[in-house]
Amino acid sequence: MKHLPNILTLSNLFCGCIAICFALNSQPYLSYIGTEEAPYWITGTEQSQWAGIMIGIAALFDVLDGWCARMLNIYSPIGKDLDSLADIVSFGVAPAAIMFKMLWAANIAQPDALTVSMWSTSPAFLIACFGALRLARFNVFSKSGSSFEGIPIPAIGILIASFPFINAYQPNIGILFKNTWLLYGIIALCCALMVSKMPFFKLIPKSWQMKHLLPRIIIILTALIGFLLIGWASIPLVFLMYVVLSLFYKDQTAITNE
Repeated sequence: MKHLPNILTLSNLFCGCIAICFALNSQPYLSYIGTEEAPYWITGTEQSQWAGIMIGIAALFDVLDGWCARMLNIYSPIGKDLDSLADIVSFGVAPAAIMFKMLWAANIAQPDALTVSMWSTSPAFLIACFGALRLARFNVFSKSGSSFEGIPIPAIGILIASFPFINAYQPNIGILFKNTWLLYGIIALCCALMVSKMPFFKLIPKSWQMKHLLPRIIIILTALIGFLLIGWASIPLVFLMYVVLSLFYKDQTAITNE
């Protein structure tokens, strides 16, 4: 049983690696349809959705390994470092691969697509770089407490994992992702939030008093009602709500790494 937390962490890492493969394999491909076999470009949305699913499963393993370590009272420096290494792959590199493909798709949709440099897609990998900086910084300066300094990297991973689903099932919103400047703005916001000194509350409260439960209840209600009303677009909404509530929720006495 003492190896169970590390096994769960490695499962997180495994899912992150698979997510990267799916994301990088997601691209338009030429298919012949119709009686005249006219060429028609089909976007490989299924692969990008599987990338999002694997990031979601990785997040589940990330929760389970911490819960298991606490239940079994198993802590070690190796486990802590292994958790960070898994997180940077699953919630840093994998989301960056999704954003890379989204930038690529946005660029090829432009009238001057043939002259667009591939370097224009490179900012996507700043997500992995700033995620690594956040994890390294808080592995050194982590403290126990009720909040995080800088947004937890799994939140960034889940946010970006929702984009392929919005693209596929809510095209009226997904069309916005064809704007490269919007994608650059999302990347900049994610990077800034990860290395900011802004406190973000943990989803598990330090006590069950209403003043501690209230922001968590708002998050849960936003997620449930939002999904019923706007589907996958509720995930970015919940993300923004988490940021806004963290700005105003002041009952945060200490900072910790995830």
